[in-house]
Amino acid sequence: MRLMTMTMDVQVYEELLRLKRQGSPSALAILIDGIGSSPQKAGAKMLVRSDGSTVGTVGGGRLEADVIQRALQAITSGSPQTISLELTEEHGHACGGNVLVYVEPVFPDPRLLVFGAGHVGRALCTAARFCGFHVTVIDDRREFANRKHFPDANAIVVSDFEEAFSLDLFNGDLYVVIATRGHRHDFQVLEKALTTQAHYIGLVGSKKKKEALIETLTRNGFGEEDIRRVLIPVGLPIGSVTPEEIAISIVAQLVQHRRLHGLAGVSHTACSGSIPADGNAQATP
Repeated sequence: MRLMTMTMDVQVYEELLRLKRQGSPSALAILIDGIGSSPQKAGAKMLVRSDGSTVGTVGGGRLEADVIQRALQAITSGSPQTISLELTEEHGHACGGNVLVYVEPVFPDPRLLVFGAGHVGRALCTAARFCGFHVTVIDDRREFANRKHFPDANAIVVSDFEEAFSLDLFNGDLYVVIATRGHRHDFQVLEKALTTQAHYIGLVGSKKKKEALIETLTRNGFGEEDIRRVLIPVGLPIGSVTPEEIAISIVAQLVQHRRLHGLAGVSHTACSGSIPADGNAQATP
């Protein structure tokens, strides 16, 4: 029996990791206490996918149906729950006991796409990975976009910037930072990024670049709502100058947005103040 339980636990955790890697949310339910007659012992585990299907069991029947429903609620709310269930006929059960089940939603790591394999991109990759982001670096230059320069990246894509948008990269909890080697590439990427569901789009640049950006987007048919999605200069105002400091300011803003996005005004506080109004983006090697 213990071997069967361990085997089932392994299956539960393997599926949890598989879903996390593919970008799908789930919820882990653990029976933490049982009083009287209950169908499973403390420690029983069940993984609930976002479609309501499961791996493992905490008892079956009405108990399991109730836990699945609460697990789906936890996935929606993003908050863990501790559920006390009476297994009596009065509550639709037949066992006659009482169980306590802990349900915790499990979400994939937020995905950060860094366009540009320069100094800022390299520092940003390291800092963002340290803060729990799944980082993909995209650049069309193999001599820069490689493991030697980006040992901390989860993935490195060598591709034309526009062609990268045809790849399966733009799903899940998505953040985009644009730090290519020139204005033309920046604007190409930005226009494509605005067609995605990314809820954070940041661009390394100056005030002068911001003016050119607004003019270009307006000329190409983008409206005010699109323009408001773009954070330029990207990063919190910490007086950053070096690529490493700029990366820290960006990651601080990424974390802020990750924790608070949806609150009014959060995404309008972006301002690095570190690049002169007539300067260039500090994103090239």
